Amino acid sequence: MNIVNTLTIRHLKQNKRRTLVTIYGVIISVSMMTAVITLIFSFADLMIRQTITDTGEWHVQYQDITKKQLAAIQGDDATKTVAITRDLGYAPLEGGQNSNKPYLFIKEYDMQGFTQFQIEISKGRLPHTDKEVVISESVATNGKVKYEIGDRLTLRVGDRFEQGGDHPLDQTEPLRRKDGTLTETLQHSIIRDYTVVGFIKRPVSETAWAPAYTIISYVDDQIIGGDDRVDASVVLQQVNPFLFAHAEKLAEKNQMDTVQYNNDLLRYYGLSSSGASSSMMFSLSAIIIGTIIIGSVGLIYNAFAISVSERSRHLGMLASVGATKRQKRNSVFFEGIVIGLISIPIGILCGLAGIGITFSFMNTMIEEALWTSEKLRLIVTPLLLLITCLVSMLTIFVSVYLPAVKASRVSPMDAIRQTTDVKLTAKAVKTSKIIRKLFGIEAEIGLKNLKRNKRRYHVILFSLVISIVLFLTISFFTTGMTQSLALSLEGINYDIEVSSSNGERLDDRLMQSLVSLDGVTEYSVSHELVANAWVDAASIADELQEKVKQDKSMLQDGKYPYEIKLYALNDSSLQAYARAAHADYEQLTDLDHPAAIVMDTIHYKDIDTGKYIQTKSIYANIGQPIELTSFIKASGEETKTNQVIIAALTDKAPMGMSPVGVGGLNMIVSERVMKRLADGEELANASMYLHLKSTEPVKTQQEIEAMNETHLNVYNVYQSRIREEQQILLMNVFSYGFIVLISAISVANIFNTISTGLALRKREFAMLKSVGATPKGFVKMLNYESVFYGVKSLLYGLPVSFAVMVLIYKAFANKFSYGFTLPWMSILSVIVCVFVIVSSAVVYSGAKIKKENIIDALKQENI
Repeated sequence: MNIVNTLTIRHLKQNKRRTLVTIYGVIISVSMMTAVITLIFSFADLMIRQTITDTGEWHVQYQDITKKQLAAIQGDDATKTVAITRDLGYAPLEGGQNSNKPYLFIKEYDMQGFTQFQIEISKGRLPHTDKEVVISESVATNGKVKYEIGDRLTLRVGDRFEQGGDHPLDQTEPLRRKDGTLTETLQHSIIRDYTVVGFIKRPVSETAWAPAYTIISYVDDQIIGGDDRVDASVVLQQVNPFLFAHAEKLAEKNQMDTVQYNNDLLRYYGLSSSGASSSMMFSLSAIIIGTIIIGSVGLIYNAFAISVSERSRHLGMLASVGATKRQKRNSVFFEGIVIGLISIPIGILCGLAGIGITFSFMNTMIEEALWTSEKLRLIVTPLLLLITCLVSMLTIFVSVYLPAVKASRVSPMDAIRQTTDVKLTAKAVKTSKIIRKLFGIEAEIGLKNLKRNKRRYHVILFSLVISIVLFLTISFFTTGMTQSLALSLEGINYDIEVSSSNGERLDDRLMQSLVSLDGVTEYSVSHELVANAWVDAASIADELQEKVKQDKSMLQDGKYPYEIKLYALNDSSLQAYARAAHADYEQLTDLDHPAAIVMDTIHYKDIDTGKYIQTKSIYANIGQPIELTSFIKASGEETKTNQVIIAALTDKAPMGMSPVGVGGLNMIVSERVMKRLADGEELANASMYLHLKSTEPVKTQQEIEAMNETHLNVYNVYQSRIREEQQILLMNVFSYGFIVLISAISVANIFNTISTGLALRKREFAMLKSVGATPKGFVKMLNYESVFYGVKSLLYGLPVSFAVMVLIYKAFANKFSYGFTLPWMSILSVIVCVFVIVSSAVVYSGAKIKKENIIDALKQENI
């Protein structure tokens, strides 16, 4: 080790507090990066494992392929494993007691398929030939048909076709009925003989409203004939962004028409087949990682900048005895290496320990809240450690570089006299006379102190600005992520929908029976009626205004035709909804002046661009009238109804209401107002729905089906609702955890930088006291300094934050379209917190400095 490095280590030991503060700053930075990277890896791992449990493990699926095409897929270099599956068709379930599930659905897997799709055997074994089947337990528990292992089945298997339909119906499409009678038939039937060899848990792919119970048989490439068609679900060797192009190329080369991607799984690898999604994810990742790195650089830079400022006399003395610029620069770099060797391992361990402890407390909550069967586990991979180490080393290098360059340029005399840190020219420390007149001499002295110690002042200011930018951009980012997720989801807010298949109303007796079932916690009754309204061109949605500019013929007398979906809620549901929408319930039931709650904000997916768009459906004001028109089917004559007053505008939908697209409008009224607006013929055509929330949705559905009301359509969507709520909760946990982490880092950064900066000014403060500064005047001076810091940091930090927010918003705009809104609550919180934290740091440090002996402080060299 050369003499300069030896002296550097000696200096670090002599200035233990300064060294510990620098190490502490680096540890915080490394811990933050480790925690963030680990959090992302761990949550992605949880959702990957849960998605595989729910829907099976596959990345690409080639559908309806021949044996030759299958061989090409199996021989592809990118293929790791291939699962062969085939939907054979439907067969009548003899003796079934559930009229909503009159079929068996026969699905075939090969041995790899049983593994990839995680078929869960409850009794017996899996089939080994195409003459054996395993049967879903729900056939016995729900369909009331008992089978035993060894039973032989002869099934007439065919495809479901609706009357007049030209394409087969699948498991996602409910039974086709009219007036309680099936309007679908099984066609292209074949006879198949099977032996029951086991029973399985109900597959997740079998939705609650599926028309058939699942039974599974066996298929492999030896059984497939020349004209047989199967689906191939592929697990790839490597999951990377090139898989989409490779799959399309393979399909084109082998004349395969249909390629599907497991987007639910690939999304957690950070991949999407959508170019807009990929662009958005790449842009957001670059912005957020860049923000974190800049924040880390700021945190570490502050520590080293203060250290080099304090070491300037030491470096000057080295220069006076022959140290070259290169040696002085390398001395600072060496200090960075020493600090990094100590701090990076400790920072990584602290970050992992902190996240690990957090996971141990969160696991039970996450498992219950997200309804996951998998546990959140701490993921530590060589890649994660490598990324953390590289980013940390790069951060330290960038942080050290500028102080090192500055140190190498300081002349011996300037360094010893510290003329680079302290400016004493009249121009440099000149302050406005207004400051003294308004706030007194203490404020003037405080401002002069900042001006004469510009380097230290800039370091503290930079720390404050970085903290403001970090907090606001992360807050805006997480808000954008949550809003984008909400736009991409369907917004399901109920568990079960019940309606009449014959178009008639549900009678009061039946309604009371349904809402009184055990487990039902909330219900809503709604009637839906479609009408029309002519809306002024100035009030229509922005997207429509663009179309109108291109084609004026879309308007009639300056008005655009809107489709109105009129929803009437029962009294109890309407009261609750009116409270949520801040509407007057009494106004909504006034028959003399009909009023409605209008949903003026909608979201939808644009088919052409693939974008999720949130927009104003109409520009209107509370109290404004809308004149409805409806078309009588018998005569085709357009008749006008009374005007409807807008009682409230909202973006919240009542339970079960389906969204409308651009050019449509949802209006919610009371049942009495609907009867006032519509005539008997129109009311007879109104659709009626009962929406339920239940603590046990599957059990509730079974109880409804057990009533044997054959004219009921029952849709159980609680799995979809739970999945959406899981995703939103997961995003909120990640978002608020991220914000708390960034807030803690920012507070520590500000507090550390300010308190250290003030500690380095002990001699300066001692000089002020020695020439007559009173304790009260000293406190006032420090308070004014904190105000100057806060105001100046906000003047720089807020505009920079707004600029980064715009970049983040534009990144989201690749996939999601919604209005740009500043996070005013976060901005207000930042303004308050900056002054609170700065004042606290100044008060804390000032209290310690006041206790210092003047003589000792004047003599002190090291801290």
